[in-house]
Amino acid sequence: MFSYLANPHRFETFARIAIPVCGWLAVALIAAGLWYGLFSSPVDRFQGDTIRIMYVHVPSAWLALALYFAMGVASFVYFIWRHNLADVAAASIAPIGAVFAALCLITGAIWGKPTWGAWWVWDARLTSMLIQFLLFLGYIALRAAIEDERLAARSAAILAMVGLVNLPIVRFSVEWWDGILHQGATVFRADGPEIHGSQLLPLALMAIGFTLLAGWMVLYRMRSAIMAHKAANLQRLREARA
Repeated sequence: MFSYLANPHRFETFARIAIPVCGWLAVALIAAGLWYGLFSSPVDRFQGDTIRIMYVHVPSAWLALALYFAMGVASFVYFIWRHNLADVAAASIAPIGAVFAALCLITGAIWGKPTWGAWWVWDARLTSMLIQFLLFLGYIALRAAIEDERLAARSAAILAMVGLVNLPIVRFSVEWWDGILHQGATVFRADGPEIHGSQLLPLALMAIGFTLLAGWMVLYRMRSAIMAHKAANLQRLREARA
């Protein structure tokens, strides 16, 4: 995929179509998910209306993990094969992933206080997600701290690849360790989801909508970065000819 899209013309053609498609589908699915989540899904027996925070919190957590995985894979591709598009993808994903990780932590705290009686504890799931957020910030800071673009890209790629070891810890922490501020897995279970279909539908709509929103943002940032690079090259060429 990276090899095919490494050609700027191919990527431009792909992005021109994918960006509006992802954007409009994201708006439609998130709007539908919010309507079902706020007005159609039932009140939880134990948590009441607080359960509705799940429709933002859970997709944000999924996206934080998925985006970091994508950033790690893109970093690996760049580090091994020097595909510039892969580096552009990793750099574009980092701030978006950080936003979703922050949204996960914030909504988790809001959900945790009325449900479990605390904004934060050093629970395995919460702590590992905080580390995930800091890894995103560390990637961004490392790239910004090194002036040499190639060295910055390679150094950040190494950090991104090392950070991949945290993903299974976040994913399986509620199964490996008991926690007091996070419930166990309720959707991805060997025996099927534990939540009712009336809650699963808006959760699925929000998850797909958030995924498309993330895709829209990543592609938009990648396209903008490529266009900025082209503009800088043209400017240098003009200055050299002057």
